[in-house]
Amino acid sequence: MPYSRTDIDDTKTAKVYGKNIDISPKHSREICHTIKGMKIERAKELLESTMKLETPIPFMRYYKKVGHKKGLSKWFAGRYPVKASKMLLKLLKEAESNAEYKGLNTSKLRIVHASAYRGRVIPGFMPRAFGRASPFNKELTNVEIIVEER
Repeated sequence: MPYSRTDIDDTKTAKVYGKNIDISPKHSREICHTIKGMKIERAKELLESTMKLETPIPFMRYYKKVGHKKGLSKWFAGRYPVKASKMLLKLLKEAESNAEYKGLNTSKLRIVHASAYRGRVIPGFMPRAFGRASPFNKELTNVEIIVEER
């Protein structure tokens, strides 16, 4: 898979790529923006507490009509994207196991790159009145995560 970052050292990094995952592209973008730069243990704790509806994810780009959440610092709008958090937690665990397989120290891993973007669109339709139909498509998401030993 071609990754967005090409300026990385393969001996100190581990990668994981999730292709065509059935999660929201907007939610996964906000989660990736939040966990980028964190240590992998801290990111896993954050995602687990988000799935328990304890810690909100700040929505920095897609914040229209998003309510204020208690516990956010330096921002006001946030949500608890449970489904996207679950899939990204799974990808983080895969990245950690890839790093362990490469012989890297898993306690020193830091997320240096995390990005999510829109993937394939599965076309669908919603039946309407009088024999008509409206498009109701399902958007899939591609996620790439690169962790580095520091």
